Amino acid sequence: MTTVAAARLSRDRPTWLIYLQLATFATYLYGLSAALPTLRAELGLSQAAAGLHGTAIAVGGIAAGLSLPALTARFGRRAVTWGGLAGMNAGMVTVALGHALPVTLLGYLLAGGASSVALYAAMAVLSDHHGPAGPAAISEANAVGVTAGIAVSYLFSLAAGSALGWRSALYVPVVATAILALTMRRVWVPAPPPAPEQAPEPPAGARRAPYGRRFHVAGAVLLCCVALEFTFNLWAAELLAQRTGLTAAEAATGLTAMLAGVAAGRFGGARLALRHPASAVLLGALAVTLAGWAIFWTSSAAPAAYAGLALSGLGISVHFPMALSRVIDASGGRPDMASGAASIWGSVGSGGGPFVLGALGDGFGTHTAFLLVPALILLACGGILSSRSPS
Repeated sequence: MTTVAAARLSRDRPTWLIYLQLATFATYLYGLSAALPTLRAELGLSQAAAGLHGTAIAVGGIAAGLSLPALTARFGRRAVTWGGLAGMNAGMVTVALGHALPVTLLGYLLAGGASSVALYAAMAVLSDHHGPAGPAAISEANAVGVTAGIAVSYLFSLAAGSALGWRSALYVPVVATAILALTMRRVWVPAPPPAPEQAPEPPAGARRAPYGRRFHVAGAVLLCCVALEFTFNLWAAELLAQRTGLTAAEAATGLTAMLAGVAAGRFGGARLALRHPASAVLLGALAVTLAGWAIFWTSSAAPAAYAGLALSGLGISVHFPMALSRVIDASGGRPDMASGAASIWGSVGSGGGPFVLGALGDGFGTHTAFLLVPALILLACGGILSSRSPS
């Protein structure tokens, strides 16, 4: 396997700030995901109406991608990141207080858009701050995030069964953001000196050289990777129940096995990214995901299915960090604009992948529809092989 000179990842205070900001983002993402079935039951929504909440998050992410370069140019990354977290929390409060579909949809839309602004601005900061170790930092940041996500999923279950009720868990991101702001509000990543071989990123709206083919193919690979992750997140439990005879509640534990694989893989992926190119790590991770999918898809016994989901999660773990790193690397020294474009690609993947699988499931059954997974893997591999860095 091709290797690169080993990079060093320095976890200074600014790096830990971004890590913890991403953990706060994860409490929103996994909190709203856990809330959706309960919200659907409480409001008496159909599956289609409940699914609009996921669409709202995707639309918010696309809007964030379109606005991120202009926001960053106008206010700077620090203000944009903290402002995105504030908007995310406003969306969470809207959902917590909402008892009608239009209100909850507005909350999901606001939280999805604002959180995407914070997420992608923070990823651009990490990439710049760590240079060659940027992919490793992004992977490790996502590992911290998914660990927080697992914790908030359990906290949601506890809150739902307590006198406080499930809506109380939606305030976790608000509390986490407040604590982080009080303890680390003065910390930020110092601006890097301009690289002599690269022109400074032009302000939003200014004339600039168009992106090349590598950039657009890297964005398409990111779309496939995000679609894979969200397809597993939203549909794996249903297939697990159909294949093994578990109840819906019991099958939901399969996502815990997958998330455990994701958390372990992101910490391990950070170390791989210090020694190998992002493209090589991503190709290997896609192969692992394919193996995990094959075990899961062919299993009718719960233990083997859990093993397949855990292995799938291990592969999925580095899809987003490595795919995002490739988009930024192919941007020609324009990380903020690349992050905005990545938000659009990722949002289309998060909304489109589960929708396509659901539509296929209506026509052919969920088991057959899960053949979408190897199709996405093959498309992503083809994109990687055709858009690797020439260096």
